[in-house]
Amino acid sequence: MNYRMIGYLLGIILLIEAALLCLPMIVALIFGETTVPFLLTIGILVLVSALPVLFRPKNTRIYAKEGFVVVASAWILMSLFGALPFVFSGTIPNYIDAVFETVSGFTTTGASILTAIEGLPFGILFWRSFTHWVGGMGVLVFMLAILPSDNGHAMHLLRAEVPGPVKDKLVPKMRQTALILYGIYVALTLLLILLLLTVAGMPFYDSLVNAFATAGTGGFSVKNASIGAYNNPAAEWIIGIFMIVFGVNFNIYFLLLIKRFRDVWKNEELRVYLAIVLVATTAVTLNTLSYFQTTGAAIRTGFFQVATILSTTGFATTNYDLWPTFAKSILLLLMIIGASAGSTAGGLKVSRVTLVFKNIFRSIKQIIRPRSVNVVRQEGEIVSERTLHATASYVSIYFIIVILSTLLIAIDGFNLETNLSAVLACINNIGPGFSTVGPTGNFAGFSYFSKILLTFNMLVGRLEIMPILILFSPTLWKKN
Repeated sequence: MNYRMIGYLLGIILLIEAALLCLPMIVALIFGETTVPFLLTIGILVLVSALPVLFRPKNTRIYAKEGFVVVASAWILMSLFGALPFVFSGTIPNYIDAVFETVSGFTTTGASILTAIEGLPFGILFWRSFTHWVGGMGVLVFMLAILPSDNGHAMHLLRAEVPGPVKDKLVPKMRQTALILYGIYVALTLLLILLLLTVAGMPFYDSLVNAFATAGTGGFSVKNASIGAYNNPAAEWIIGIFMIVFGVNFNIYFLLLIKRFRDVWKNEELRVYLAIVLVATTAVTLNTLSYFQTTGAAIRTGFFQVATILSTTGFATTNYDLWPTFAKSILLLLMIIGASAGSTAGGLKVSRVTLVFKNIFRSIKQIIRPRSVNVVRQEGEIVSERTLHATASYVSIYFIIVILSTLLIAIDGFNLETNLSAVLACINNIGPGFSTVGPTGNFAGFSYFSKILLTFNMLVGRLEIMPILILFSPTLWKKN
């Protein structure tokens, strides 16, 4: 284990976080607010990271295990330090609550313990939403994009952080891949800001923070009633469409850039993802027609809720907790499925779910015809047994964590709908669930034990389970 290189990389990450905190500090200055919470945090980050960064190790090689350790540790440390502005400003005086809110931001979950958002300092709310944007594509990807890499093993960082069962480089050089990913990410974010400003007529500050939350598929809003507070159909359509856009594998946008349009449509995950959007929107709209005055309002609201749940963003324009059981069941299913691999969204991912079903059908065929040779194909290629095994293991661990977490937080005395949806909302990085943690509720009522457990679920979900489990595995730290 190359401990010195791990420390060096973590120091770089904390310095990047210090630099990122300059943006909300500027916002605080613009609105005439105190910058002390940000200055204190920046100072602490610089002091902590100075020693490991100044003494760069001679051996800079890292392998898979170091990659997992760096990624998991970076997300934990960034959240622990990123919570300090909330504490120093008095916005969230309790540190555990502040860490919950910060982890929810960086993991693009959107679960909140805040009961009143409007009226909070602009700089703090900017940092709260900006954590979504930073966490959406991943801070390690950002680091790889801006810093030169002197060896090919840094690919382990990209593989450990980018969500989804498949993480391939877009181009031969890993740094170029990171640059392309962030270039697409920035371009789409700027386009969204422009549309919210010009078409929806949203104020600049609101356009900025809502674009951060949409791009990162996070869902933190600066309004108590989320996007519904604007009562703006144009904004709802724009944000709804972009939630779907950011739930698409970013490799697709690269293919569009190099004009490989045929390969885009051949992408099986994309076709399934869009089909889910269409079918779910139709079903939810038909089931909730009586709740709206016009069909247009029903379609718009149904599409928005499907988009926000499937993309695991967590915005809301209505209290869907009051909808019929059938519509709520569809949303619950979408929570688990999530969007595409290689996107900023959470959930199991469409590609992983399709692999599970294909493997089930293969097993049935194998039982009926034991001597036949059956393979699973995706994108026209044979999926290896190793990938199928990894997918099955991931899904198994996922449901074990969900079951155990739901059981453990039951000690707080909430009903089953609240507990189960809270766990699913956190591990799938969605934010709101149902009942007490629904779109009009929050997570403030949970005990500190449950908040710590749900914080763990958010990190596990964002990092695709394994990096966090590996970090706490005794086998990793054994010398031999």
